Amino acid sequence: MKKLIAGFMSAMLVFGCVPVLNASAEEVEEVVFAPSDFASEQALYVHAVSGSKDSEAWQAWQSVHDERFLVAAPTEKYFFLPVSAGDEEVDVYNGFSSAVTLNGVTIAAGETETVPYSTEQSYRVTAAGSTFTLRYMKSSAEAAVYINNPDADGEGSDLMSYLNVDKSNSAKATGAIVEADGKIDNTTIKKIKGRGNTSWDKPKKGYNITYDKKVSIAGMEKNKKYSILPNYQDDSLSRNRILYDLSDAVGMPYASDSRFVDFYVNGFYWGSYMMTEKVEAGSLVTDVDEEGYLNEDETVKEDFSFIAEVDASAGGDDYYVTCDGGIKVTIKAPEIDPGNPGYEEVKAYVAEKFNALLKQCRTAIKKTSTAIDDLIDLDSAAKLYLINELGKNWDAGVSSTFFTYKPDEEGKYKFYGSPVWDYDNSLGNAVGVGRDLTNMGVSDYQQYTGWWCRFKGKSSTEVYTYNIMNLLSRNKQVQATAAQVWFEDFMPAINHFSGKTKNPYIEPEMYSADKYYSLISDSAAMNYKSGWLLNTGSWIAPRNPMKKAGFDFFTGEYTVASANTSYSGDFRGMFNYARDWMLNRAAWLSNEMYASYKGSKVRYDVDRSGEFDVNDITEVQRYLAEYMELTPLQYELANANDDEKINISDVTQLQRIKAGFSAPVEQPKPANRTVTFVNTLDWTGEIKAYYYGGSTVPFEWPGVAMTPAADIDGHAAYTVELTDYTEYVIFNNGTVQTEKIPYDGAPHVYRAVDQTYANGRYYFTID
Repeated sequence: MKKLIAGFMSAMLVFGCVPVLNASAEEVEEVVFAPSDFASEQALYVHAVSGSKDSEAWQAWQSVHDERFLVAAPTEKYFFLPVSAGDEEVDVYNGFSSAVTLNGVTIAAGETETVPYSTEQSYRVTAAGSTFTLRYMKSSAEAAVYINNPDADGEGSDLMSYLNVDKSNSAKATGAIVEADGKIDNTTIKKIKGRGNTSWDKPKKGYNITYDKKVSIAGMEKNKKYSILPNYQDDSLSRNRILYDLSDAVGMPYASDSRFVDFYVNGFYWGSYMMTEKVEAGSLVTDVDEEGYLNEDETVKEDFSFIAEVDASAGGDDYYVTCDGGIKVTIKAPEIDPGNPGYEEVKAYVAEKFNALLKQCRTAIKKTSTAIDDLIDLDSAAKLYLINELGKNWDAGVSSTFFTYKPDEEGKYKFYGSPVWDYDNSLGNAVGVGRDLTNMGVSDYQQYTGWWCRFKGKSSTEVYTYNIMNLLSRNKQVQATAAQVWFEDFMPAINHFSGKTKNPYIEPEMYSADKYYSLISDSAAMNYKSGWLLNTGSWIAPRNPMKKAGFDFFTGEYTVASANTSYSGDFRGMFNYARDWMLNRAAWLSNEMYASYKGSKVRYDVDRSGEFDVNDITEVQRYLAEYMELTPLQYELANANDDEKINISDVTQLQRIKAGFSAPVEQPKPANRTVTFVNTLDWTGEIKAYYYGGSTVPFEWPGVAMTPAADIDGHAAYTVELTDYTEYVIFNNGTVQTEKIPYDGAPHVYRAVDQTYANGRYYFTID
């Protein structure tokens, strides 16, 4: 084994440490297309965008490392390419002191050339007296974030070595935000510093980033401040994203928007991350102003808005108060430094208001008639509870539990449960602490069945607790509200996520599981190949087989499969486990809350009157005429044909049902357009189908993931159902592909039989 880095940075770089960019300022200006001065080591560098003159978005080739940043094979190198990189060629800069030849292209020292590549090939390179092998991987994430500073402390320390030694360290930097389409934003970084509590002790760390001006990442609203999260303890890399987006889809205030990104620092690929809006006043929590607590004479107002976080780990330099029961509450905004106006007064005010909420919630457990809606907004409190209950979040009411205190529409100040934050220890991902579970009387924590929040924070022999999530979960007002919002807000979003429905009211806030997988899968492959582990320790729950569960909203029938579904140890298995655990738990929760739901359970009852009548048909007609909007649940109910859209055929269907037909009119049996691809040449990676017809292209290259099927003739086989407009189909794994195959609308089995190479890509003819 060789130590990959002294500190961390040299991990990215090859062999030797001979500076090659020590030119004067005048000479550097002559090198138009090269990395900036962070790239001072001998290596090959690849740019995120072919043909760009940008000097920041470069990655040096690097070797696979372990979590201590040790390298076993220093002459085996990788380029971990962002989504913006070309599929067939990339621009490579030669940081060695002599020329190198890569895939037939000679690159002079200090020069950049366009080089063809394939992710299926490995390439031999001789440089600095050694022979290296080079492989390429390419991401599917929504953007890439590059941050560069080779002298973070003014004494020559690499940025990550400096930041990672102490969470309080911060630095400025240059960088690039690179979009999937190749657009580059070179806004400088005003400050980057470490973030997280227990997660900070992990080798893959998170950071808070402040840009000099507002920037957007992959379509997010422009902000200056972001948190870039490693999701290290979540092998699916997606639990936070899914639950953040779910909170947005169900209408929780201040839902934090986020994107999957690949993260590069000083040319080193640090893995797959999630760039998300930082919880703060102004940009995310628009109803709180950092200066809003002061009068013009700098005295503290009688009432003011604030953001508070229940955080058991608060201490040190944190701005926090200790409330009743020893509950620590960090004041996230206004965040005041000692000695500034209002420092102690704000602390006292927050403690007073939060203690009042705790007291009234505790009293309500003793006296079920005691209301709490004068102190907390019931809708957001119920939704915050349901997010935690759905995920069986280990941190519920203990840490990262945020509340915003602000006036309601009538001007009365009360708490709102939001924004949501930090759900990597949820959705079946944590084993919990044995002694705590025993003390609470919970034996099924890892299963998708069983209540959770009502046990969190208290022993099985106690009646009362100071855990706020426990108190909310046991409150009668919250429970009644929770049943309503579960079926009317949560389940339409979860049905869309599962793929059961396609709901245009949900899609802008939350995607289907398949789409999340397509965005993260290739980035995850790079993340785990580069050195991070799928198994992150004993805290992570095993991916045990599960019996899938389902629930019918109209009949109230809860079903559980007789056979287990097992999960592979690769990333697909990890992602599918998180997805299925969530969907199974949603079915269990639906069954438990069904009797408490007071809304209509009648099929096609679009206007929610309690019966299906002509008014429901009129509602659909009004929607089609654009006289009204539908809620997500109403959209599901109006979709009588169970297809992906509402149109006049749904109106006709509803009219027939109302006229006396007991069942929907039978639709023509669809043609069998399921085709099979046999992987006779043993392609690696995910097999996909790219199909289209006329001007209709349903998705971007490389298409949709195919479904694994039973082996054929000893080779892996995959299926996909093509659409009625399909004229051509191409099978591929993102790099290697078949020829364009004409499609006649019938089921077929295709086998790749012959290999050709053209334009930097392999093509296969089909039998």
